[in-house]
Amino acid sequence: MRVIAGKARRLQLKTPEGYDTRPTSDKIKETLFNIINPYLADADFLDLFSGSGAIGIEALSRGAKYTAFVEKDRAALSCIRTNLKTTKLEDQAQIFALDVMEAIHALEISGKVFDIVFIDPPYNQLLEKKVLLALQNSNIIYCDTMIIVETSLDTDFSYLKDTKFQIVRRKEYKTNQHVFIEMK
Repeated sequence: MRVIAGKARRLQLKTPEGYDTRPTSDKIKETLFNIINPYLADADFLDLFSGSGAIGIEALSRGAKYTAFVEKDRAALSCIRTNLKTTKLEDQAQIFALDVMEAIHALEISGKVFDIVFIDPPYNQLLEKKVLLALQNSNIIYCDTMIIVETSLDTDFSYLKDTKFQIVRRKEYKTNQHVFIEMK
């Protein structure tokens, strides 16, 4: 896996061994960033369930001002730290070695607000629903924050009709999808 574009272009990234993380393929990552690239300049980016940190690092490489990485797995945290050093982007990053819900609470206390939130939870555990329900009343997002959820194709988002959020775009791939969500 590598950084596709920007100031850290072509640098190789480490990924945790085993099957606990599912690194986003370069092709899917490139498609995602082709969609969000116009919104990255000087953006504050939140990478929830960060895994190796590849998505947040790609955002920094392409012009995001700051990325907060949230991950609780030790092996994944080690990869994020190594990858940030390799890309020389550690001065634009902060790592939260916490459960996602704990990290959201910590970020609320800090007053940090994000332009883009990327959520890539383990599939089919309804964790994205738990996070979205927490975010709808959180002070860490703006009314126009772009929220992107990477999830399995069969993930049900019908509960959003009873929230402050709506789906504005969906990009499906062979085995997963990116769902773009904004405030109504």
